[in-house]
Amino acid sequence: MTGFKTIIAAAGLALASSAGVAAAPTAAPGAATTTTAPEAAAPATAAPAAAPTAAVAKPADPTLAADGSQLVKPVAHVGQPTDGYYGIQTQVTKNGETAHWFHDSILFPLITIISIFVLGLLIYVVFRFREKANPVPSKTSHNTFIEIVWTLVPVLILVAIAVPSIRLLAAQYAPPPKGAVTLKAIGNQWYWSYEYPDHGGIAITANMLKEQSEVPAGTRYRTDADGPRLLAADNRIVLPVGVPIRLLTTAADVIHSWAVPAFWIKLDAVPGRINETSFTIDKPGVYFGQCSELCGARHGYMPITVEAVSPQQFAAWVAAKGGTMPGAAAPAASGADATDDTATPATAAVPGNAAVENATVTAETTNQAATANNGAGGNPGR
Repeated sequence: MTGFKTIIAAAGLALASSAGVAAAPTAAPGAATTTTAPEAAAPATAAPAAAPTAAVAKPADPTLAADGSQLVKPVAHVGQPTDGYYGIQTQVTKNGETAHWFHDSILFPLITIISIFVLGLLIYVVFRFREKANPVPSKTSHNTFIEIVWTLVPVLILVAIAVPSIRLLAAQYAPPPKGAVTLKAIGNQWYWSYEYPDHGGIAITANMLKEQSEVPAGTRYRTDADGPRLLAADNRIVLPVGVPIRLLTTAADVIHSWAVPAFWIKLDAVPGRINETSFTIDKPGVYFGQCSELCGARHGYMPITVEAVSPQQFAAWVAAKGGTMPGAAAPAASGADATDDTATPATAAVPGNAAVENATVTAETTNQAATANNGAGGNPGR
């Protein structure tokens, strides 16, 4: 009987062992799925971090060639001094054209006539009233008619000059109309820095380009495409043609003066004070000027270079500098949805694609402007 119980117990153990072995293959796939599922899901979880953020393409500068050289070259006799040339530079603003006419048609002829008259009068007096011709000198003390004439005629001449002169002066300082492009010029010892406050805060520093013999090898130097010696700057100031320009000037150290003869503009830049004038450029091209106020040892090395382009090119240049045109929508982050922030709430979790809530939080900006240069350091390659 004991042997029979032993046989039955052994048989039960054998059956239990075989059942456990048979169940193991059934449970294995489930276990494998459980352990490998996180590994399979890991790439999907890390995908947003691993995926490269879509970079916003920076527009090309329309004023520069592919190699960084200037596309628009200076033109002889336009916007720059010319060796041996006599007269005022060709004017490209309405005020400049008026001033040029005023100089050539009124002032110069009047000055010439007065100078010839006075010279002739002196020659006449020298010969007519010399001692040999007048052994007995005249004792005339006054002449009423002559005194009235030499008082009244100069007054009439001054009035004739004053009327157009005051009209021109008032036009130079007339407030700019709505929609004018604001350019702020800041004088420094000894370079100019500029700001476009209405176009996204673009900031530029302009230094004089030196000659090839004055700079180390591999450093940018002046070429004929940049402009004349002592007048070429490493960064040109770009302004639109046919659009009023509101010029603001100030200084960071001593008094400077922003002067471009072709614009008929000369405006002092005084520390702690902002001066203002306005003008409109009528013709595209490259125009040069200089600081016109003695400001220190390197006063003669503060050139001004302005490139006047079409409004469309100006807008493209502003975009290339990372700025925005007034009234244009600010560049939105890639994939951002500012019109319906409730429809895609999950986008806030994606880098560079911040959601806007109740239009009070500014979306993350991805196209940072790179416009500022180190003071007096130049910008080689421009």
